[in-house]
Amino acid sequence: MIIADTGFFLTIANGRDRDHQRARTTASRLREPLITTWPVVTETSHLLVTRLGHAALMAFVASARAGAFSVFGLDPTHWPRLERLMTQYAELPMDLADASLVLLAEELGHGRILSTDRRDFRTYRWKSRKPFTNLLE
Repeated sequence: MIIADTGFFLTIANGRDRDHQRARTTASRLREPLITTWPVVTETSHLLVTRLGHAALMAFVASARAGAFSVFGLDPTHWPRLERLMTQYAELPMDLADASLVLLAEELGHGRILSTDRRDFRTYRWKSRKPFTNLLE
């Protein structure tokens, strides 16, 4: 499974985004399903409706319903790790959505991600030392 970040979903939805065509091309070549987290779904939903409007939000929701990606569920046992990550990367700062993706990488055992957030995902490490591989770079 390939991890998907908010920036990926936003650029796919916005045909005028500078990364749109690269994201579409990359996504079309993938032979694995996408996975994300509920904080990313929430962040994406908010940004879609505020930046691109209600129709973009509804297209995202329809893609989720159609199985375009799956959603990893966080549970109460994850909160200590999320807190440690957000403290560790406070200077960026790391938000809950990004922390949830680092945790997801640790759960999956790999850091293959689709993200337009190049700075942060070059800095973050899953399992404290392993770098992400951003498939959009």
